[in-house]
Amino acid sequence: MMSSGSFEAMEKVSVNGVTLHYAVAGEGYPVVLLHGNGEDHHLLDTETEQLVQAGYRVYALDSRGHGKNEPMSEYHYEDMAEDVYHFIKKLGIRKPALYGHSDGGIIALLLEIRHPGTLGIMAISGTNLSPEGIDRDLVREWEEENKEWKDPLVTLMLTEPHISPESLRTISIPVLVTAGEFDLVLRSETEAIAKNIPNATLRILEGEDHGSYIDGSEIMGQMLIDFFGGFIRIMSSSKPHET
Repeated sequence: MMSSGSFEAMEKVSVNGVTLHYAVAGEGYPVVLLHGNGEDHHLLDTETEQLVQAGYRVYALDSRGHGKNEPMSEYHYEDMAEDVYHFIKKLGIRKPALYGHSDGGIIALLLEIRHPGTLGIMAISGTNLSPEGIDRDLVREWEEENKEWKDPLVTLMLTEPHISPESLRTISIPVLVTAGEFDLVLRSETEAIAKNIPNATLRILEGEDHGSYIDGSEIMGQMLIDFFGGFIRIMSSSKPHET
């Protein structure tokens, strides 16, 4: 396995009114990786290494206001989804696979709802459709903390997203939906996402929490390789993935 230092070189691109920094590594079918709230692309270093070793070209983004990107005073998931859509289009990436964790999963769902067919296949973990889909005790903690020191990223999680189950039914691509047994996202929320996406596969990981099988773990990366595999073989035998 390569060390995460292999992915330290960053590139940047201006899209949708912001500049996004991202790491790119490997050759093969394109995979876009999206981290969660308050994190950056390094959360997914292990998955990046696994995917590169498996023969994929990985684009690991820092979301707007995160990582090396300029912080912002206000955030909206729909803006972030547009960022990723324009990123894919500007780089000429054709039908990429995409994995999003937590907020990254929200962004992925909104992207494919708003721009159907942009992605070829998707995987999401620890994703909610609304603030009501998160553990209520945790939400109350965030509310109390945000009263004393307002953080626009916490405000984002307390007020968004608002994705209707009906809108998920427009997503026609294969989607892997995962969560930990002890996730901060309610089990009912994860099940509702999988139930309403026509071509979804649901995995609840026993003994895991919101990020334990993702941060520094090889579990999620192997699930991505297994899930993406068949689709990638079909797509790789057709047209080039980049223009």
